[in-house]
Amino acid sequence: MNIIGHLINGEICTDAARTQDVFNPATGEVTRQVALASVETVEQAITAAQAAFPQWRNTPPIKRARVMFRFKELLEANSDKICEMIGEEHGKISHDAAGELQRGIENVEYACGAPELLKGEHSKNVGPNIDSWSEFQPLGVVAGITPFNFPAMVPLWMFPMAIACGNCFILKPSERDPSSTLFIAQLLKEAGLPDGVMNVVNGDKVAVDVLLSDQRVKAVSFVGSTPIAEYIYATANANGKRCQALGGAKNHAIVMPDADMDNAVNQLLGAAFGSSGERCMALSVAVAVGDVAGDALITKMTAAMASLKVGAFSDSTNDFGPVITSQHRDKVVGYINHAQEQGATIVVDGRNPEVEGYNNGFFVGGTLIDNVTADMVSYKEEIFGPVLQVVRVQTMQQAMDLINDHEYGNGTCIFTRDGEAARYFSDNIQVGMVGINVPLPVPVAYHSFGGWKRSLFGDLHAYGPDAVRFYTKRKTITQRWPSAGVREGAEFSMPTLS
Repeated sequence: MNIIGHLINGEICTDAARTQDVFNPATGEVTRQVALASVETVEQAITAAQAAFPQWRNTPPIKRARVMFRFKELLEANSDKICEMIGEEHGKISHDAAGELQRGIENVEYACGAPELLKGEHSKNVGPNIDSWSEFQPLGVVAGITPFNFPAMVPLWMFPMAIACGNCFILKPSERDPSSTLFIAQLLKEAGLPDGVMNVVNGDKVAVDVLLSDQRVKAVSFVGSTPIAEYIYATANANGKRCQALGGAKNHAIVMPDADMDNAVNQLLGAAFGSSGERCMALSVAVAVGDVAGDALITKMTAAMASLKVGAFSDSTNDFGPVITSQHRDKVVGYINHAQEQGATIVVDGRNPEVEGYNNGFFVGGTLIDNVTADMVSYKEEIFGPVLQVVRVQTMQQAMDLINDHEYGNGTCIFTRDGEAARYFSDNIQVGMVGINVPLPVPVAYHSFGGWKRSLFGDLHAYGPDAVRFYTKRKTITQRWPSAGVREGAEFSMPTLS
């Protein structure tokens, strides 16, 4: 059985004392194993990163950017191979994997602008012959802990910008689907990155806890579920680290009576069921305003879902694939059962899909549930599967109150033709990322990604301009050169520089 190891100081090494199976979720078969790093292995990676930092921090930003330019080219040249790796271990259909990779590459493109992004501010003559300026300096060794649902994109949210800023990086990817992440890191070495600047340690909580406790690691970025995000954030802060931890979501779409219902349904299909609903930005709740809108939405969604095609990643005609594990499949089905037991109506039932040739795969079909209420377990908690729940209300304000009252505030959208309603919605909704007739309002690489409430712990969002602030510390210098022979007396009042 092939064992996936770690990338430490530019070399692949295997810490095989503990391993975990890696599955093809479409077949249910174990395809390889991943080494779970020991404490010593993670410390070895930190040591390598720390040793590489002095030289890398002093590398001119333009030279760092050139590495990123070559890295982008390698990602594009190897895109088919990367997408195949994602499909084999995550189950994501090839076209969806290609979209994930492209959104990651866009963040590499942004990092290529490091020389401009890292320019400080300069003020001449803030006082008599006194100049002042600020500059952005790297933190040192920083770490990222990433989830299974985007094994390429989410790591690319983190390490390109961190490295372009002059830091050395340690990545702990998901042990569920580690192959594409490790391969991408090897491409960075091929692009000319010095050994030790980028390291990958595969592992579980043991590896995470070392990254959170070791004082040589100065900052940690995390994407995953809210309970783990809370743990990561609290532990990192307790150890004096800078931390951003992106947690869970329960993303709502308001469907107004004046919405283009056919367009709304088409948008909801992809946003709810794409990637098997395993997206933190997936629209899992449609809030229909008024009985007419609710009835029309259910009727049209039911008809449209009849053509949904679930299957293996290799068939690009499939709409979405399996969920990540058998345990996760059972968890998703359990939420559907809960909804039914609590009085909701299962309109389209995906609990027992038939996928020809893949009887042992971890599949859940597209599921549509009507008459869901805010007190139901399936509404309160994040399902993270191909399930769309419909809540019916009578007014737009009731719909907004429902969203604002939820503990999560990651993403939301409204389908409407009414500009006044859209403006009121965007101004008053308590959610971090908002779409107007855009179901997945994921910011482009030159903005920043992050939710509100219990969807984000920390002050700064991921990637984009906030990444420069997160991965650097500002230093301000005030300087003057007294004229030769001038001796100044002691000053005991607050200096005014005037």
